[in-house]
Amino acid sequence: MTHEDFEEFWTSARVDKEFLKFDRVEVKLAQRPDLHAFLLMDQILSGTGDVVTAAEHDKIYLYPEIDALREVITAEQILELSRCGVLYDEEVDSLAMFV
Repeated sequence: MTHEDFEEFWTSARVDKEFLKFDRVEVKLAQRPDLHAFLLMDQILSGTGDVVTAAEHDKIYLYPEIDALREVITAEQILELSRCGVLYDEEVDSLAMFV
């Protein structure tokens, strides 16, 4: 996906309607939405570092690097991550979750 396509899809009404709808995930890698998201991100683009790369008062920022992720992620995977509570933080160009 291009940067624009990635950002546009993450901010679309389609993704917004799926946010925190974990019950809609058909094949669960874990019963906890956050753990499922972490495992899914590792399947999409594995790495050796921590999944949580930074934190603020109420938000954690997640691996992987967005540029590498854009090259391999599908629209369905974005929907699935959104169902787990993952969002795209345009301000810092990173995936994030509220805590």
